[in-house]
Amino acid sequence: MAWYDNAVFYHIYPLGLTGAPLQNPYREPVHRLNTLIPWIDHISDLGCSALYIGPLFESVGHGYETTDYRKVDSRLGTNEDLKAFVAQCHRKGIRVILDGVFNHVGRDFFAFQDLKKNRENSPYRDWFCNVNFWNNNEYNDGFSYDNWGGYNLLVKLNQRNPEVQTYLCDSIRMWVSEFDIDGLRLDAADVLDFGFMQTLSALAREVKNEFWLMGEVIHGDYTRWVNSNMLNSVTDYNLHKALYSGVNDHNFFEIAHTVKRIYDMGLNRPGGMKLYSFVDNHDVERIYTKLQEKANFTPVHILLFTLPGIPSIYYGSEFAIEGRKERGSDASLRPALNLDDYSEALTRNPYTALIKALAHLRRSCPPLQDGDYRELVLTTKQYAFARTLNGSSVLTAVNNENAPAQIRIPAEDGKHYTGVLSGQKITVSGGILECSLEGNSGEVWVPDEAGYTEAVPLQAIAAQSPAKKETAQKKADMSAAKESPAPESAPAPAPASTPAPESAPAQASAPAQSPAKKETAQKASEKKAETKSTEKKAAPIPRDKSYEEMTVEELQSVILEKLAKNGPVTDRMRKDVEDNIWHDSLVTWARSF
Repeated sequence: MAWYDNAVFYHIYPLGLTGAPLQNPYREPVHRLNTLIPWIDHISDLGCSALYIGPLFESVGHGYETTDYRKVDSRLGTNEDLKAFVAQCHRKGIRVILDGVFNHVGRDFFAFQDLKKNRENSPYRDWFCNVNFWNNNEYNDGFSYDNWGGYNLLVKLNQRNPEVQTYLCDSIRMWVSEFDIDGLRLDAADVLDFGFMQTLSALAREVKNEFWLMGEVIHGDYTRWVNSNMLNSVTDYNLHKALYSGVNDHNFFEIAHTVKRIYDMGLNRPGGMKLYSFVDNHDVERIYTKLQEKANFTPVHILLFTLPGIPSIYYGSEFAIEGRKERGSDASLRPALNLDDYSEALTRNPYTALIKALAHLRRSCPPLQDGDYRELVLTTKQYAFARTLNGSSVLTAVNNENAPAQIRIPAEDGKHYTGVLSGQKITVSGGILECSLEGNSGEVWVPDEAGYTEAVPLQAIAAQSPAKKETAQKKADMSAAKESPAPESAPAPAPASTPAPESAPAQASAPAQSPAKKETAQKASEKKAETKSTEKKAAPIPRDKSYEEMTVEELQSVILEKLAKNGPVTDRMRKDVEDNIWHDSLVTWARSF
């Protein structure tokens, strides 16, 4: 297998993560790229073996309107900074993939500037598609041209022009020789010229062994792009959509059908070409925002790491941060984060610990990298499948129901399995592995004799997986509702977020109380509830502070206030806010409204 077939990717949008200005002032370089050096250790500790980072080259604004293909964006630093960054990644065993933005350029690109100046006499007039000097545009150029997505700030390159091909190919050669990169993600590959992509495929074989080409493709028959003459992989947007909507809609059939359809294309098969899998990225809303039940973070990511494909994590989503599109802007999807705010996430944040365990498992388990896929159990709310390689099967089971579920999985009789996330040991009896899954959870069962769990940090997960945390909270809420005494005039149970008194006996065994004692107990209960309410009182919101200047408690108050404007704030919503103690995540969440 090539290195990318067993890779786990981490994805960084550097202009956002470093907090670079939205518009390029074209001034002296600011070495923001160097601030990402500590993230390399985080990426390695998380269990990722490859980094997709981009865009990186000089551009007008968001990075995809290139000004200079051979110069690192001055908002990020210098070419030497990028060279040092890639070298440090390699020292940590991390491959590096850059954005290749070849479909279009920005209006500051040198060839377009010459076209504006010299018009019909420009030697670069044929570098761009459908230049029409009898037309005009909103910039009053006195001519029109093809663009990407209807945006004239993105000028479409004529990829069939040999001069354009030579210029772009020489740029890639320079990236490999100077920065030692390991591959490219081709932006807007679904509209790139097929002949040009065949040229890139030949170039990839020239510049470096196992140089990876992955294209951004949204819809269509992926085999048109992924084949021996074109690209090694494309973005699996079909699976992306199926994963979050299949869980939200309690419809595992959508996910299983999508997996089978891609498998039937001949992709994601053993020994074949594999697609790039993700649950969010710099163009779509964060997975934690999209999930209606936040605890489904667990089954969604179990599926991401165990289904066929090459899994990827978008920076910050391992911390379960929020992020939604707002007023047509992607800014909240691409926030600046301070890694110091998450220094204890790998041990204290259950979502981060879950990703770490799954990433390490994926890299240590050959059946998850290149095993055959076989569906074993499928209902709307439960789903189990096997990944089998050389006779060794790893079994995955997930449950998106709010209640626990018993799942019976066909398996080899007498086989001994260990659950990676729980540490539970099970021996298959009668050809069935029978397991119990908590609500909104899942498990990966690995055969004991294979030794796949040796590299997986089981202990932290078994103690604090998100699903168990969610289940424990629901049990506590139910217990509180049952045990808290209600006023005689209002027989409804106490709110779910009100904990039962620690010494209160169960109602069924409580002795009869005299009216006086009952009144005293009621007053004590009300006083305790009032004290508890005071303890949880929201912090006042300082209206003269920016979000960055606010404390965690103040940001939590801001978010609760914004949630209240959209409708009632449930106990579950309040708990989600209180559990989020990460400053940068709260800033992003507050901005997402």
